[in-house]
Amino acid sequence: MAAIDARAVETLFTEARTHNVWYDLDIREETLRELYHLMQHCPTSMNCQPLRILFLRSPAAKQRLKPALLPGNVEKAMTAPVVAVLGYDTAFYEHLPRTFAHSPGAKAIFEEDPAFADVTAFRNSSIQGGYFILAARALGLDVGPMSGFDHRLVDQEFWPDGRVKSNFLCNLGFGDASALFPRGERFAFDEACGCL
Repeated sequence: MAAIDARAVETLFTEARTHNVWYDLDIREETLRELYHLMQHCPTSMNCQPLRILFLRSPAAKQRLKPALLPGNVEKAMTAPVVAVLGYDTAFYEHLPRTFAHSPGAKAIFEEDPAFADVTAFRNSSIQGGYFILAARALGLDVGPMSGFDHRLVDQEFWPDGRVKSNFLCNLGFGDASALFPRGERFAFDEACGCL
């Protein structure tokens, strides 16, 4: 596979920013479907695909989320064209006979070890959440991921049967670059990495 060009690297990584202020521009459902189509091709452990997404587009749907948000996240979420609630299916393994069909015993591994199933679901939904952010950027959308919310309230409101649990929120839209904070400092390679 060929490396992507420098402009694509800038779009996905070096020039992309976390946005908090949004232009009042709609995101079509077709774009959200394309976003999911892009990210679904990325790898997960045993092809488990635990991520579940609710796209909150209407003011009424966002109002249902509002009581769960920390005060500093209310305005940015309520004004974003879309707030994606990213969660994970705690019983993802029920689908393994379909998604990991070449390994007939895969489902039993998780059925017999609920703690392993839970950590696998959380970890892989987080990985998929990273793909989600990159896919959104690849489609020209700006993103504002957030973890400042009450998971219990979100789960009760949107996934009351308890099977799906929230991981994080991600605002989507077209961000106002004039409202960006200065980019925060990043750790250098030698501070964060080692080579053995």
